[in-house]
Amino acid sequence: MEAKPNDAGPRNGTRTPAAGSAQPNPSDGADSLRAGGAHFGTPIKRSVTIAGHETSIALEPMFWSALEQATTDAQLPLNALIARIDAERLEQSPPPNLASAIRQWLFLRALSGH
Repeated sequence: MEAKPNDAGPRNGTRTPAAGSAQPNPSDGADSLRAGGAHFGTPIKRSVTIAGHETSIALEPMFWSALEQATTDAQLPLNALIARIDAERLEQSPPPNLASAIRQWLFLRALSGH
């Protein structure tokens, strides 16, 4: 099952791209940040399935875009990559919440040049 935007949609009324899409969301702030701007998006909830259990994750649009790019690079479905991050998270004591673990995983990925 692919992650999908929450039915309520984001607070700003925009919709996120399909989960399999690696296209950046124009409202994700990435272009603005690259250009030296300070535009940051509000968190968007998506439902994902991990180990057969559906849960929702709230991430800012730039993190959803980065996560979708990571799935493309790893040739994995979004749920599979999130499950891997979740497994790594659970090895920590105490484990961070899942959204925080995803952000940290993406940050470390960016630092390593991906």
